Amino acid sequence: MSTTSVMPSPIHQPFDLDAWSRVRLAEVEAALDRWVTADVPQGLDHGAPAQLVEAMRYAVLDGGKRLRPLLVLAAQEAVDIQGAGGAAAGQHAALRAACAVELIHAYSLVHDDMPCMDNDVLRRGKPTVHVRFGEASALLAGDALQALAFELLTPQDGSVPETIQARLCASLARAAGSAGMAGGQAIDLASVGLPLTEVQLREMHELKTGALLQASVMMGALCGVSNVQAATALHAYGRAIGLAFQVVDDILDVTADSSTLGKTAGKDADNNKPTYVSLMGLPASRAYAQRLLHQAQAALDGSGLAQTRALSALADMVVNRAS
Repeated sequence: MSTTSVMPSPIHQPFDLDAWSRVRLAEVEAALDRWVTADVPQGLDHGAPAQLVEAMRYAVLDGGKRLRPLLVLAAQEAVDIQGAGGAAAGQHAALRAACAVELIHAYSLVHDDMPCMDNDVLRRGKPTVHVRFGEASALLAGDALQALAFELLTPQDGSVPETIQARLCASLARAAGSAGMAGGQAIDLASVGLPLTEVQLREMHELKTGALLQASVMMGALCGVSNVQAATALHAYGRAIGLAFQVVDDILDVTADSSTLGKTAGKDADNNKPTYVSLMGLPASRAYAQRLLHQAQAALDGSGLAQTRALSALADMVVNRAS
């Protein structure tokens, strides 16, 4: 009697996320170190541009999970390992997109930490940018990081096709603007002390946190070649993990300490901000995060893509992380 073995689908095969991430993170860190700089005009004695660049580099380098860049790179690998226009072209576009998303994320943290918003003093295990450099320098550093993100997406050397440049810029702008991250932050600031329904809380976080995470996935897909089925599945995956990230953030805010988080723990409760934990309770919030993880994995299962193990592992990391 013969038996037929069933091979597990690629998404469920063992995958070494640490090994995969180390290679990609080294590329991202080297690129950020190379690109987050500027030529300081000659003849300026006060050195203001040099200090601005120092603040920018302080905000971006040597810290953070780099989740958004990893999502960009994993999505590009998933949709087409050859990339748009060939392997080198697709990977180069994805690396630029990965760094651009991280610059937008970094700028948002710089501004969010300032006294006019969350007034925080600790970020990524070190003093926030406005504490280290002053409020004016922090404001300018955030502005400059935002501008640099779009500069990275529009190289003039022909290395990224102009059609891809335009799509990447449009995707990032939508995710970062009033219908995305900035709009979500505005709702967050206006909601302090107010009771929100679960629907209202979800809508706020889908803008504030989820939009940029979802855009990271879709920008990676834009650097390759995908069909409607794959694009729809990746959109659903990105939406699920974008919300899951914030749910877990709310959980960690009440269960982890500041040294573990690298930022001030308990700030949401201290500032009377609505969170998933305050609305649903801790056990229900944890269960909700797991449901969102299941949704993300189900989307990948239905994508028709073969190279989704990195995306799957990243979703698991988002939900089951400790910091």
